[in-house]
Amino acid sequence: MLKKFKTWYQNIFKQQERLKRRELLDVKNHQVEIRDTLYFLAKAQFTDIPEILGIERAVYGGKTPWDSTAFAAEINRINDRLYLVLRRNDRLLAFVGCSFYHSKKEAHVTNIAVVPDYQNRGLGYFLMTTVIKKTRELEYLRVTLEVRISNEHAQRIYRDLGFQNDGIKRGYYFGDHEDAQDMTLILN
Repeated sequence: MLKKFKTWYQNIFKQQERLKRRELLDVKNHQVEIRDTLYFLAKAQFTDIPEILGIERAVYGGKTPWDSTAFAAEINRINDRLYLVLRRNDRLLAFVGCSFYHSKKEAHVTNIAVVPDYQNRGLGYFLMTTVIKKTRELEYLRVTLEVRISNEHAQRIYRDLGFQNDGIKRGYYFGDHEDAQDMTLILN
């Protein structure tokens, strides 16, 4: 009898945790101001995938590290993934993707990109701070990511946000096999 009660109680607790996570990861579409310019922040939808792939092509020299199937699978996981997009005048300008691992109390930024003609306007920084804020609200311990060794500009932004170098993954990136710098932000 005690075992059944314990199992019942644990299931209730787990269900409450899942509901809390889902609620915190449910970002309502709204306008945001970044450096005196208004943008529209929204959760990514399946209909955004072609534009997301377009941003990847623009940023990665015509290549798309992720395909539409991978993005669709990620966007579909509403309990442990968060994909956000920023728009201006109905043009998708930037996106970020993040996985949330409850068992590790950790968030992992899977991808982030800004169209080249809107880089250095604070969009990537804004998206990263939004992900960090959500991670704090979930009371998780850290945020992790990988960044190309050659992408010193992004590494500087991540360090400005408090990320620290946490090792190197050799030959990490598909195609050119460039190394990745692991970075971690420990949250208090």
